[in-house]
This record gives sequence, C-alpha cells and structure tokens, in this order.
Amino acid sequence: EVQLVESGGGLVQPGGSLRLSCVASGFTFSRYFMNWVRQAPGKGLEWVSTISSGGSATNYADSVKGRFTISRDNAKNTLYLQMNDLKPEDTAVYYCYTNRLGAGYWGQGTQVTVSS
Repeated sequence: EVQLVESGGGLVQPGGSLRLSCVASGFTFSRYFMNWVRQAPGKGLEWVSTISSGGSATNYADSVKGRFTISRDNAKNTLYLQMNDLKPEDTAVYYCYTNRLGAGYWGQGTQVTVSS
C-alpha cells in the first residue's frame, strides 16, 4: 500500500522558515518523480515544485522560486521542502504527491500558516 506522510508544518511569522518532510512507503521511492502541491483556504490546488527521481532536476512555481528548495533522500524514502522568507500568501495545506503507474497518490497534508 502506497503511503505518503507529511510533517513539519506549523505557525510561522512572515520572513520565517519551515522545512516540510514527506516519508514514503509501499513503492520504490527512488524511481519516481515527486511533487509538492498546496491548497490555500478557499482556493484550488496549486502546484509548488517537482523533483526528478534521482534528485538532479527540480522545477518551481514562479510564486516560490528563489525561496523554496525541494530535495530528497532516496536512502530514507523522504522528500523535503525547505521554505524560506515565508509570506502570508504561502498559508496553505501542503501535500506531497506522486503518480505511479497512472495512479495519483497524496499524503494527508500538513498545515502551514504564515501570520504575525
């Protein structure tokens, strides 16, 4: 059974930092691209970032480019999102997501709130 479990969210002041983690199980993590997606209150899903299976290639939404860094540790089956210089508009539930053999898999999400 594929499982994705996010952690690391919380309340942070504007300009602060958080690191999100997503621990994967039930599939060969190192073979798959991984993504972070977020959903702000009252809004739809927004893609944030993608990392290739080996970690050598990354891509970011313009809204987070230069502030967020996606990475992975394939030995630990873990995906990360380092978020710096957080802004109130980054407030959202953050999900890790992968597509395996045509099926999409989501974690339960972790809440990030940026507020003074």
